[in-house]
Amino acid sequence: MEKRVAFIGLGIMGGHMASRLLEADYPLTIHTRSRAKASKLLGQGAEWADTPAKAAEQADVVFICVTDTPDVEKVVTGEHGVIAAARPGLIVVDHSTISPIATRVMAAALAEKGTTLLDAPVSGGDVGARNGTLSIMVGGESSAFEQVEPLLRRMGTTITYCGKSGAGQTTKLVNQILVSVTNMGVCEALVFARKNGLDLERTIAAVGGGAAGSWQLANLAPKMVAGDFRPGFMVNLQQKDLRIILQVAEESKTSLPAASLVHQLFTAAEAAGHGKEGTQALFKVLEKLASIH
Repeated sequence: MEKRVAFIGLGIMGGHMASRLLEADYPLTIHTRSRAKASKLLGQGAEWADTPAKAAEQADVVFICVTDTPDVEKVVTGEHGVIAAARPGLIVVDHSTISPIATRVMAAALAEKGTTLLDAPVSGGDVGARNGTLSIMVGGESSAFEQVEPLLRRMGTTITYCGKSGAGQTTKLVNQILVSVTNMGVCEALVFARKNGLDLERTIAAVGGGAAGSWQLANLAPKMVAGDFRPGFMVNLQQKDLRIILQVAEESKTSLPAASLVHQLFTAAEAAGHGKEGTQALFKVLEKLASIH
């Protein structure tokens, strides 16, 4: 029998992800804080639910993609949350990037009602969400993962089962260390190039095909050069992830000097009013430090 699906959270990422499920002909119920964001999907045949609990009532699988740990907690265990409709066999898949500690607490609360929570954060930005090419890192019960994997493959191409509850979130934090520190390296390298009189487009072409190549260099560096700071992933959200990383690092007594530094540089970006811009706006902070105007 075809699975009935609910999707909660229709922002930059969630809207595209929900759309791909609808395009694959899964019966879809949606909920988001602003109904206006749901208008396109409703016009394509999705059904509206007034609360997360209502969205979960008729669903076999509930997907969540919201901003931060408190937002997921409200959706899952808050008043009118998914937990009110929790029952044996229901699977909840959280695509948000949040605290692995909070993830395990919510998983335990849902398990008391026979519902399984999979933490399944994603990487690939709005382009990956639109094209169905996301990387998805999954933690939780392997049997539940096997049931939802066909749905995940509608949204991503690299689907990895990472281990027990919280493992998906922890793997995403590893991803975010790599992403943020590499982005800092790209910004620093291009500022060095500009300060020393190089043509930045030629520089990117020269180094991009060798050992210095990276997703950030290929995708964000041209935007830095063009002055395009529109968000694929906002500075504010990168900061949220870095705060979680540093919290987990402190609890596990892991020294992360580069992640700590890039967190401070992004704080400068926020202070300069760049919080809602893309993470490539870090380039402007490094330019200012180098007295480039």
